[in-house]
Amino acid sequence: MSGSIDGGNRAPSPFDPTRFDDSAWGPEWSAARRRGREAELREWLDLALACCDAADEIARRHFRHDLEISTKSDRTLVTQADRLIETLIRERILSAHPGHGLVGEEYGTEGHGSSVRWYVDPIDGTHNFVRGIPLFATLLGVERDGELQVGVLSAPALGERWFAWRGGGAWASRRPGDARRLAVSRVGATAEAQILYDSPLDVERSGWAPGFTGLLSSVWRDRGFGDFWGYTLLAEGAAEAMIEVGIHPWDLAAPLVLVEEAGGRMTDFGGRRAVDVATVVASNGRLHRAVLAALALPGGEKRPERA
Repeated sequence: MSGSIDGGNRAPSPFDPTRFDDSAWGPEWSAARRRGREAELREWLDLALACCDAADEIARRHFRHDLEISTKSDRTLVTQADRLIETLIRERILSAHPGHGLVGEEYGTEGHGSSVRWYVDPIDGTHNFVRGIPLFATLLGVERDGELQVGVLSAPALGERWFAWRGGGAWASRRPGDARRLAVSRVGATAEAQILYDSPLDVERSGWAPGFTGLLSSVWRDRGFGDFWGYTLLAEGAAEAMIEVGIHPWDLAAPLVLVEEAGGRMTDFGGRRAVDVATVVASNGRLHRAVLAALALPGGEKRPERA
């Protein structure tokens, strides 16, 4: 996977259909990205799941209760629960693997140069958490030599968890030992697609997707299911694409493994596969080229009027 998070998120290059590889997706393609033994990846997965067990307890304890809320320099919110969860996860990871690196939303990067590093988003959807909306999750991704290997997304207020590892598939569960395997949809036409996004205003204001409105006018249905939720719906086959701007590596690391192991695809608006990106399109793979092309150009076919 191209890119490094150390230089900050990169703006997308213009989408070039002549240089876009249509074959770089699917379960077999994802499994070929494995960088380690099965037992090793499963050990990382087990540690991530255990970390999320503890994180879920903290999140549930603070959700819809008195919160200490601060505003960060980028005007986003942070609570004591965010900080407590990330501190706990960092301690557990470094206790088990002192040589691993960490990239976290609240406490930054440590272990520069480590071949294995963990991406930590203690509460993805903090603004939902603050407002008492149950759509928030802890996200953990594990990377080796620049290739993400394991992803876990745990949503305690929903009572659901999603996880994936290279070559092991993508899964969802509501309780231990009761997991169901996920697969993206097989919809192959934008006119039949359900498209998700975080903030349509942010996408339009970014200037990177002049065709966004035209794309929404051409699809079957669109909905604003943002943050981690959009990626899980995509992996479950409930939607065909998720579009987002203004994201960070810790937002994308876990969803990338989940989406790719479910048979989907994730790139920026220019078709670059990485987590140090400023934009993202995740799709079922079949529609990826069409969505990127539509975002790049204004206009587009209008959705037919319904009877």
